[in-house]
Amino acid sequence: MKRFFAWGNRLHSGESSIPFVGKAKLWLAISGVLVILSLLVPLIAGFNFGIAFKGGSQFQVDHVTDTSSAKGEGIVTDVVPQSEPRLTPTSDTAVQIETNQLSDSQMQEVRDALVDGYDVKAEEVTSTFVGPEWGQDVTSKMIRALVIFVGIALVVMALYFRTWKMSVAAIVGLFVVMIVTMGIYSATGFEVTPEAVIGFLTVLSFSLYDTVVVFDKIRENTARFQDKRNLKFSELVNLGVNQTTVRSINTSVVSVLPIASILFLGVFLLGAGTLVDISLSLFIGTIVAAASTLFVASPLYALLRANEPAVREQEEAVRELRLKNGEADVPPVTHAEV
Repeated sequence: MKRFFAWGNRLHSGESSIPFVGKAKLWLAISGVLVILSLLVPLIAGFNFGIAFKGGSQFQVDHVTDTSSAKGEGIVTDVVPQSEPRLTPTSDTAVQIETNQLSDSQMQEVRDALVDGYDVKAEEVTSTFVGPEWGQDVTSKMIRALVIFVGIALVVMALYFRTWKMSVAAIVGLFVVMIVTMGIYSATGFEVTPEAVIGFLTVLSFSLYDTVVVFDKIRENTARFQDKRNLKFSELVNLGVNQTTVRSINTSVVSVLPIASILFLGVFLLGAGTLVDISLSLFIGTIVAAASTLFVASPLYALLRANEPAVREQEEAVRELRLKNGEADVPPVTHAEV
C-alpha cells in the first residue's frame, strides 16, 4: 500500500507518467476493437432477457428444504417439457422459477406439481403471468429512459465545460461504457432484467462523475496554456489524467468492494435475485467506466484539440525552446506545478 501511494505521488508530481495521451491512438484502437466485438456478440449470441422483457410465467415457492436448480426445474419439465424453466433461490427456504409463456391449464398443472414435489401447502406456491405486451412496454420505457439520460448528460456536460469537444469526448466514453457492458452481458449470458438496467443507469452516472473529475483537472492544467513553455498542451492533458489516476482507482475500488460484497451475499448466502441483478451490473459497469475515462475520454479530448492553431503553435514553441536549450523533445521528468 505504501508503494501504491508513493507511485500516486510520483504521478501527481510528474516524476512518473502513464502515456494516456502519448499512445492515444493505441488506446482508442483497442477501445474500437472492443466496441466492434461488443456490437457483434449480441448479433450472434443475443441477450438473455428476463421475464419482464420477453414475457412468461413465474412461480414462487416458499418454505422449501431444497433450493437446488435440478429439483425445481425437473418438476416443471416433467409437467411441461418445452417450458425451459430457470430457477433462482430467493432465500435459503424459497425459490423462484421462470418459464416460457404457459396456458392457464399448464400453470395450474405446474403449481400442483410444485406443491407435491416440494411437499408444501398450496398457498405457499404463487404464480404470476407476464404478457409480451407488458414486456414490450417495459423495454420501450427503458430505452426512452436511456435516451433521455444521454441527452441530458450531453447538454449538462456542454454547459459545464463550455466546450463541445470535452462534451463529445465524455459522451463517447459514455457510449463505450454502454456498448462494452452490453457486450459482456451478451457474451456471458447474464440475465438482463429491469434491476440490471437500473444498476446500469447508475453506472453511467458514475462514469460521468469520474469523467468530470478528470476533465476538471485537465481544464485547470490547460488554462492559459498558450503562455506555458515547460509542457506542451498534450503533455498538460496527460499530466492532468495522471494526477487523477490514483483518485479514479481509489474511487473505483471503494465503489467495487461493497458491490462485490453485495454480489457475494446475494449469490452464495441470500440467493436474492434482485440483489444479484443490480450488483452484477454495477460491478461490471464500474470497472469499465473507470477504464473508459482514462483510456478513451481523456485521450480523445487531446486528439480533438490537437489540430487547433493555438495548440499547434504552443506545442511548436515548446519544441523549439527545448531544442534551443539542447534538450530532447520530451517532457521534463519532474513538474510539481504547471
